[in-house]
Amino acid sequence: MKRITLIVGILGLAIVGCTNGSPNDNTANIDTKPVTNTSAESKTATGDAKLRSVAFTVGDLSNPFFVVMGKAVEAEAKRIGGKDTKVTIASSAYDLNQQANQIENFTAANTDVIILNAADKTGIRPIVQKAKQAGTIIVAVDTGAEGGVDATITTNNVQAGEVSCQYIADRLKGKGNVVIVNGPPVDSVIQRVSGCENVLSKYPDIKILSKNQNAEGSRDGGLRVMSDLLTTFPKIDAVFAINDPSGLGAELAAKQAQRKDFFIVGVDGAPDAITAIAAKDSLYAATATQNPRGMAQKAVQVGNDILNGKKLKSSTILIPVKLITKENVSTEKGW
Repeated sequence: MKRITLIVGILGLAIVGCTNGSPNDNTANIDTKPVTNTSAESKTATGDAKLRSVAFTVGDLSNPFFVVMGKAVEAEAKRIGGKDTKVTIASSAYDLNQQANQIENFTAANTDVIILNAADKTGIRPIVQKAKQAGTIIVAVDTGAEGGVDATITTNNVQAGEVSCQYIADRLKGKGNVVIVNGPPVDSVIQRVSGCENVLSKYPDIKILSKNQNAEGSRDGGLRVMSDLLTTFPKIDAVFAINDPSGLGAELAAKQAQRKDFFIVGVDGAPDAITAIAAKDSLYAATATQNPRGMAQKAVQVGNDILNGKKLKSSTILIPVKLITKENVSTEKGW
């Protein structure tokens, strides 16, 4: 990725399949020694609020969605601050302790704005609090984070689950067997599943056969989980996948098992998903598209506004989704 520094910690090579938090209490293990963002102090003293550095810690850089976000963070930071603005992109591999170490390092390096895609909404709280005490600006993006972040910019993930599963319910005419290919227990995924369940609960003749299998948000995970589900359940009518990579993995599992008795709906609006939806023989029927580029740009803009002392109208910004289906896919440009 051009001009992006990829920080890889001890577990950084394991982009997919790492644990989502510490093994015992799901809270990041952090050093309790205070860290001071001296850059933040100097800006207060001098009034110089130029955006000099931005860091983005993200769940999974093997996911094209987050690659797009990373590129957008870099481009927007340099547009605002100039070509010399330092931009650092780090994959946490959904490992909470690794992400905590990244945030601590960013804070110690006097980073102006940290963009946080939290590996664990609650578990990340201690290190966020510590960074905030040091004067660092933190903007959560794509998923929420506790600990006092300055702002949160996400897709309306409840809506994404709702529109996806309303499509399922309508196409099944209120009757059938559905499986949910779940993902990492981050806030955005939890909200999508909640939105889906809210809709499907209105249809007593729709049965959710499975909803707790974590495909890790990846194509390989979707293949693994769906292969198991196909073995377990001889009759499946529809699949809701929490993102497109896991949904595409589920479609691959169906092809390998020579199963064509169901359709798949995902979330993201990924280019590969749009291609699959457009294909005549594909099981992929729809995706609730997000705007990763727009979210990332907005996160940097909001961080810069806070750096310059501007007050936000709202600390939470929800970006609506649009459902792409075979009926409208020809007009969709994607990310």
